[in-house]
Amino acid sequence: MPSADAGAVRAEAQASADGRGVVDGTVGADGRGAVDGAVAVPGAVLDAAAGPVGPGAPERIRVLVVDDHVLYRRGLERVLELDDDIVIVGEAADGTEAIARAEELLPDVVLMDVRMPRRSGIEACAAIREVAPSARILMLTMSEDESDLFSAVQAGANGYLLKDVPGEEIAASLRAVHGGQSLISPSMASHLLAEFAALSRRGAAREDVPAVPAPRLTARELEVLRLVARGRSNRDIAGELWISENTVKNHVRNLLEKLQLHSRMEAAMYAVKEKLLDPSP
Repeated sequence: MPSADAGAVRAEAQASADGRGVVDGTVGADGRGAVDGAVAVPGAVLDAAAGPVGPGAPERIRVLVVDDHVLYRRGLERVLELDDDIVIVGEAADGTEAIARAEELLPDVVLMDVRMPRRSGIEACAAIREVAPSARILMLTMSEDESDLFSAVQAGANGYLLKDVPGEEIAASLRAVHGGQSLISPSMASHLLAEFAALSRRGAAREDVPAVPAPRLTARELEVLRLVARGRSNRDIAGELWISENTVKNHVRNLLEKLQLHSRMEAAMYAVKEKLLDPSP
């Protein structure tokens, strides 16, 4: 008969696997810590083959974390692993390593810093689009430089967040980006809106210059593009147009390919530049 001690060990292991327990929510100098009411992840185990957490459970979002500051990276991994929807499948310390790891692991989302040694996150972003085209890319950075924001968008990033956001908001942002949305920190959104306005003014100034014919989009693709430019999610677009979310995803993919764009944010900028938005909201 198994001993009581052995049973206790098994119960403790099961509790860890199920995500039960409480920690105090502090993050120490070694980067360990979590949020109140959740379990710390011992050793920040990285499992490239991680899948559902139980029979019938949905697939968790597989995330590659890229940051050159190891303590920040470790702390971020531990906080994110507390979320039942997320599993960390790998990490990288610079853009060059990130490209190799993305090609090897094919993550759902790459969470990446902008300014890193050897190769920046922006340079890596464009390369990751080539080696892991299905991966979504969310930039998480201290940089409030609008040139970094615009460069990230042009390189194909699906979101741009500043590191001052709470851990739970990072997890929510990963889910949103994985679900097809594009995100920007509120403090940076004004910069992008200003760029939209500038693009519109430059377009108006060039009205008398013959334009290169734009790729032909179907009427439905134009509808989807206008809604994407207004920040609608795939679910919102599906509800408004009475089509399925999968159909919306197909339209978005097709219009991005036709326009040779990498992200929904680039598509929004294109829509403004080409004056495709209706005056009404």
